[in-house]
Amino acid sequence: MPSTRDTEDEFTRLIEGLRGTRVVGITYYPLTCGEDGTEIEEWDFGEWHQPTMGVELLAEDGTRYSAVWGHTFGYHGLEIFKAPMSSQLALIGQPGGSADVDVTGHPLWSGFIEVPLVGADILWGEGAYENRMPVAVGLTVPDATVWLVAGSPMQWPPDGRFRLGTNDVMVVFSRTLAAAIGLPVAR
Repeated sequence: MPSTRDTEDEFTRLIEGLRGTRVVGITYYPLTCGEDGTEIEEWDFGEWHQPTMGVELLAEDGTRYSAVWGHTFGYHGLEIFKAPMSSQLALIGQPGGSADVDVTGHPLWSGFIEVPLVGADILWGEGAYENRMPVAVGLTVPDATVWLVAGSPMQWPPDGRFRLGTNDVMVVFSRTLAAAIGLPVAR
């Protein structure tokens, strides 16, 4: 079994390796609900999105990166794998599972499409048993940063308060909201 330090170093190398990547496609994986389990849960809340189960980024070279909440570092951190989402989730597109929603054309993602990432940074937090856990990854292009976050609203419906380290994936576009949640915001 690899040491925690080896795992952290491996994750850090993967995230740093995203710099220079051109993202050409983004897919969300929100949960489904309703009586027949096929209704897609609400995920677009303006300055933030909640694709609950994860986000898949498609790079220009065909590589797929899957951002999900997981427990490699402790419950519940944000993990990114150099693999398609189908390697992380079961029941995609099936009743009661996750839907796959292409958001490549969403206006908040427009500045990230086919633009090289100039930054990819990990926000480490404290997980269970006082271990370090990645709670967010910031992806930066020259004019903006988007944060992929293991987090959720503190209550439903959302009231503007959030917590990090939950079994949900959020995407945060607003610098103001990112700062309020406790994510690093470049000056």
